[in-house]
Amino acid sequence: MPRQARLDAPDTLHHVMVRGLERRSIFRDDTDRRDFVARVGALAEGGAFRVYAWALLPNHAHLLVRTGTRPLARAMRSLLTGYAGAFNRRHKRVGHLFQNRYKSIVVEEERYLLELVRYLHLNALRAQLVADLRALDRYAWSGHSALLGFVARPWQATAEVLARFARTARRARRAYRDFVASGIPQGRRPELQGGGLVRSHGGWRAVAALRRGREAYVGDERILGSSAFVEEVRRSVEMAARPAPRRLSLATLLARVCRHVGIRADQLAGGSRRAAVSRARDGIAYLWMEGLGHPGRPLAAVLGVRPQAVYQAGARGRQGRAEWDRLLES
Repeated sequence: MPRQARLDAPDTLHHVMVRGLERRSIFRDDTDRRDFVARVGALAEGGAFRVYAWALLPNHAHLLVRTGTRPLARAMRSLLTGYAGAFNRRHKRVGHLFQNRYKSIVVEEERYLLELVRYLHLNALRAQLVADLRALDRYAWSGHSALLGFVARPWQATAEVLARFARTARRARRAYRDFVASGIPQGRRPELQGGGLVRSHGGWRAVAALRRGREAYVGDERILGSSAFVEEVRRSVEMAARPAPRRLSLATLLARVCRHVGIRADQLAGGSRRAAVSRARDGIAYLWMEGLGHPGRPLAAVLGVRPQAVYQAGARGRQGRAEWDRLLES
C-alpha cells in the first residue's frame, strides 16, 4: 500500500518517532545523546516547534511537539540530516542512519496530550534503562526530569504541561509525578503506539464496541483521536488544498445564521439547548470550518461548547449544507 501523505499545519500537536535502520543503535554514547538533544533544543528555541515530551532510547527516539513557524517536515529534515552527518563523522561510518522517514501522528490534544507525556516519559522505565521511578526522575535523556526541575531544559515547554496539574510549580510537579506513577502498571499501550483504527479511535475496547454496534466511525493511522477529530483533520487538509474561499468575518457569519434561524447572537454562548440555537450552532460550525476553511477549535468559546462539540456540530450542519451554503452567497 502506498504511503499516505503526512498531515501537518501550524499549531498542530504531533507524536514523532524516529528509528534506527534495521533497529540499529542511533545513540552509542552520551556524546551522541547530547548532540541530538542540543539540536532539538535549538529548533525549539528557534520557533520550529514547542516540545512537551521526549525520550531517547538506544535505537529510537520520541518527540511530542507542537508545530510553530515552519513545517514539521522541514524541522525534522534539519534535525535528522544534521544529526546523522555528525554521528557518521564521530563514528567513522557511512550510509543511512535512520529507518525510512520519520513517523508522525497528529494528536487530539484535549484527550491525549497528558497521556502521551506520561507514556513517552515512561519509555526508559519500560525499556529497563532505569531501575525505578526515582531513577527516572533524574534521568537526563527524557523530558521527565526537566518537568520535575532536576535537569534544566529552558527550551522544553514544562510550564504548559505543569499548568494542567496545578497553579503552583511545587503542587503541579507533585501531581504530575503521581500521574506518571499511576501509569506504570499500564505497561505498553497499543492504542498510543500503532494500528490505524485502534490508534485513531481510543483503543481495542473502543473499537470492539464500535464494531458490535451500528455507529459510524472514521479511522486513520496518521491520527490519534476520536472519529470526529479524525474527520476534522482530514477536512482541514482537504480545505487547505482548495482555492482560497471568499472572505467573511465571524461576526458577519454569526449575524447571518442567527437572523436566518430567528435567534439573537448572544444566545449562542449561553448553553441553551433550544432547537433553534442548536441548529444555528450546527450551521455556523459547518460554514466556518468547511465553507470558509477556518479551524474549529477557536469557535468553541463563541458557541459555548467544548472543542469536540464544534466538530460534531459541523458534521450535523453538513447534512443541511444546501441551506447553509446559500447563506454564504447572500
